[in-house]
Amino acid sequence: MNSKILGEVIFAGRSNVGKSTLFSDLFGVEVRKGRKPGTTIKPNTLYLRGLQITDLPGYGFIHGMSREFSERVKDFIVHYVEDNCKRIIVAIQVIDGKSFIQIVERWEERGEIPIDIEMFEFLNDFDFPVFIAVNKMDKVEKKDYLLNVIAKKMGMIPPWTNWKHRIFPISAKRGETENIKKALKKVLSEKGFGGILK
Repeated sequence: MNSKILGEVIFAGRSNVGKSTLFSDLFGVEVRKGRKPGTTIKPNTLYLRGLQITDLPGYGFIHGMSREFSERVKDFIVHYVEDNCKRIIVAIQVIDGKSFIQIVERWEERGEIPIDIEMFEFLNDFDFPVFIAVNKMDKVEKKDYLLNVIAKKMGMIPPWTNWKHRIFPISAKRGETENIKKALKKVLSEKGFGGILK
């Protein structure tokens, strides 16, 4: 544990949405991945000149894992963010653009708040900005339609293009992340962490 943490960037998202891939792409490091998603609550961390970058465990129900484990992960994330909110500079919530609408509709049909929306609302209650990284956009045909749905579901009035400072369509696997990298650089520079991202 590094005792000189002056600021923090957190990554949150369901399992298998590309959090670790985006983390690696933005910061140029390989992130340790569990062999099986949803088997650990321990976050991955990286320290760069007083900045801690934290890849939180994947939340939500994972096939083959108990509901109790899913709840423990969610509780861990909630407590982690509450305990460290004063040093968090920005939260990056990664969502799977390819399956977002289908997953949200499934939750809503059960009369439940979809986990991605619940997590966004939770993070959005704090003083740090929340960037929504809409990953796997290379697999989405109706891009603007999807991004408008995401904006609306997250409580932002469409069109999504009014929210380009909050919603970032990306493809982490292909390295198509320049938009979020530029926004992250700006936020980090404003907080005295210029030069961390290349």
